[in-house]
Amino acid sequence: MTVPRTSGWPSGMDSMKTRPLAGIRVLDVSAYISGPYAASLLASLGAEVIKLEPPEGEAFRIGKGTGNPFFAQYNAGKKSIAVDLKAREGIEIVKAMLPGIDVLIENMRPGKMASLGLGPEDCQSINPRLVYASVSGFGNGGPWVDRPAYDSIGQALGGFYTLMNDPDDVRLTGTCLADLISSVNVAFGVVATLLGRERDSSGRGARVETSVFEAVSTLTIDAMTQALTANIDPQRDTRHPLAQNFCLRTASHDYIVLHLSSSQKFWQSLMRAVGREEVASDPLFLAYADRATPGRLAMIKALLEEEFLKLPREEWERRLIEADVPFAPALTMREVAAHPQMKWLGILGAVAGGRTVIDPPWRFDGKRPRRTAHVPEIGEHSREVLSEFLEPAVLEDLQARGIVGTRSVAT
Repeated sequence: MTVPRTSGWPSGMDSMKTRPLAGIRVLDVSAYISGPYAASLLASLGAEVIKLEPPEGEAFRIGKGTGNPFFAQYNAGKKSIAVDLKAREGIEIVKAMLPGIDVLIENMRPGKMASLGLGPEDCQSINPRLVYASVSGFGNGGPWVDRPAYDSIGQALGGFYTLMNDPDDVRLTGTCLADLISSVNVAFGVVATLLGRERDSSGRGARVETSVFEAVSTLTIDAMTQALTANIDPQRDTRHPLAQNFCLRTASHDYIVLHLSSSQKFWQSLMRAVGREEVASDPLFLAYADRATPGRLAMIKALLEEEFLKLPREEWERRLIEADVPFAPALTMREVAAHPQMKWLGILGAVAGGRTVIDPPWRFDGKRPRRTAHVPEIGEHSREVLSEFLEPAVLEDLQARGIVGTRSVAT
């Protein structure tokens, strides 16, 4: 056994600003999206992330190795070690690594890690400084604790599907919002706990827990406030009278979205842009409170729908910019990727193997941390990483018995 290196905060002002988690080492014992994307966000902030997967590879590779673009997006820039946790020796490998690990992230069903001897108490008894982060479907107790969970289950149970649709037309959404917001919450909790660890004189870590069910509440907090205050079940259009927002089809068969809020200036500017100044001074619509009533908002909506069908989107954009009305075209994802503001921000990062890595949504003193585009092969870094914790002969034996997997970089 070798002595693991000691993790710590980065030195140097520039590295602190652009890679604030440099020197932090994360062991990612998670799969699919909620855990891996959280670890990926930490990696983008400078942490060294070691992904532990079974010798056959994480299930989300779906037999494609590094070829699954979704696996690539959530795991680019990590190191991969392949360890069989079904074997006693595999569990001992993880325990041998723990003194050199700052953060462990797992998203197994509640109780599974403990049954392996790798629960939070087990791991923190080996390394009291360890931040142990768990994300589950519904929490570690309660009537739903043992149920399987995926993204759509979290969106459904969290009320997102009914909130985003009409009462008689509940449908799935177009992406994995519950898993992704869970990842953001895990990463936020880990960073907060790391900061707390450094400020605590004991230097002890802590357990960070969230669930997909809980995390969705950070997306539905406004609707939940409406539900608890007004005793209603908000639907897709419940907030529209308050926001004074509209989605309008144009003559070019694409859409413009407006959001006026309570500003009298924007209301008047919009009516000027559509050539209906007389409506702005109509007593029915004169004040925000008048326009916020559902019946009158419906009248405004009908007027705008009729007007916006007369001109193409490009012309409406010109008019709305000139009038300083808050608006945006409703873009497709390919249009988003090609948008000049997206290019200026530089969120689309490195390209490797035909895949574009999405960089994190932060800038530090104007500099955006960049993700590494390389996607690890299964066990690509097993020898590099584990040689720090295991004697060479032990590592050779474990590899020969298939408990540790290694694989060369694909060429």
